[in-house]
Amino acid sequence: MGNKFLEGNFAPVRREHTSTELEVTGHVPEYLDGRYLRNGPNPLSEVDPATFHWFMGDGMVHGVRLRDGRAEWYRNRWVRNPGLSRKLGERWEGGSAGTASMGANTNVIGHAGKTLALIEGGSSSFELTDELDTVGACDFDGTLPGGYTAHPKRDPETGELHAVSYFFGWGNKVQYSVIDARGHARRKVDIEVTGSPMMHDFSLTEKHVVFYDLPVTFDAGQAVSASVPPFLRTPARLVLSALVGKVRVPDPFSAKLRERMSGNAGLPYRWNPKYPARIGVMPREGGNGDVRWFEVEPCYVFHPMNAYDDGDGIVLDVVRHPKMFDSELRGPAEGPATLDRWTVDLSAGKVIEERLDDQGQEFPRVDERLVGRRHRFGYSISTRDGAASSGALYKHDLGKGTVASREFGQGGQVGEFVFVPSSVDAAEDEGVLMGFVYDAATQKSDLTILDAETLETVGAVHLPDRVPNGFHGNWVAS
Repeated sequence: MGNKFLEGNFAPVRREHTSTELEVTGHVPEYLDGRYLRNGPNPLSEVDPATFHWFMGDGMVHGVRLRDGRAEWYRNRWVRNPGLSRKLGERWEGGSAGTASMGANTNVIGHAGKTLALIEGGSSSFELTDELDTVGACDFDGTLPGGYTAHPKRDPETGELHAVSYFFGWGNKVQYSVIDARGHARRKVDIEVTGSPMMHDFSLTEKHVVFYDLPVTFDAGQAVSASVPPFLRTPARLVLSALVGKVRVPDPFSAKLRERMSGNAGLPYRWNPKYPARIGVMPREGGNGDVRWFEVEPCYVFHPMNAYDDGDGIVLDVVRHPKMFDSELRGPAEGPATLDRWTVDLSAGKVIEERLDDQGQEFPRVDERLVGRRHRFGYSISTRDGAASSGALYKHDLGKGTVASREFGQGGQVGEFVFVPSSVDAAEDEGVLMGFVYDAATQKSDLTILDAETLETVGAVHLPDRVPNGFHGNWVAS
């Protein structure tokens, strides 16, 4: 049985590279001094195509170091944990790895002088060296034990990381946290939700935190079938169904279940039509009792583009999927995902939903200096037939209501692109966009640098191998 999330450029690469003084076509702007890093799933061992879910592969971080107009190096490294190190024949020297049964495969950021590989769902994130070797599990110097999230948001004024984390073992709650600029948790707030949702992301404004409590929830049947011997599946499913969403699942039980599910089996979350679709709005310094909930049409949101306060309301620009993990259980492919605007009317107590762009797309980004602030431009990647990768980059001018498209040719596949300003006080559109582009003809990838205003190529850094279709990346300035 085939699995498109193991084929073509979704297929894993089998080796780690260290390449220096990379060839560049065009040029690398002199103001780029730092590393472009991107994370994604890359299974080390053979997996079963019938059950493998794209989100469950071992993490691999790819990085390119740019300085003085040169591409100094490219490295790709599996994110180690005790189990992966064992498979590689290495000795694990990263200390206690916490809840490290799954690979940190979703995002990679820089914060407080550290490089962090991130994942959600209660598993451990990991600290990496500047050269992408694994140091050990990250719990923010003991101030935030347990799992974190793949999608923290940095407040551009304070430098703090805001995040919402979830885990099926927490029952009917998620956790909002704030990590200060030194890398320590200064605030943790438990928020009650309807059950056990997959809360992949959230939104942040200058005044509010926004929670997406949507109908993709922990599925006991899937978890049990992936982790429990056949003769025990019925009683285990009944027990787990009784626990999840009502009480905290005992730690030894949840840890064992998570360990069993980590073997590149199916994702234990599914579309749940009985679960209410709603968003919650909380003042930044508020608590659980201050959250106001607003109903929305049933759908799923992996990634908001951005959000901002607007008078008596909040504007949320989101990529909206009509549903998720209903008929396709191996990756996101349930119909076209559209760019929508949800305006939360705090006075009237309702949400106005409108379509901004009906083209299939994902991985939305804005200028990081405008997170939680009003933005004009946003960038996303086109998707064909609901698949998770395609050959075009979209630039949305939300002021004019227009969309520009940059195609990358026959066989080109585009990953998430990020915006880097040309200086600290540059205008919103003044700088470059960068991301990995795969060429099917050469079976290799480039780090492609575009002029953000025109979408024309400024430079292309040629890599020695391909970068498989993956998830999220960021520019980490020196």
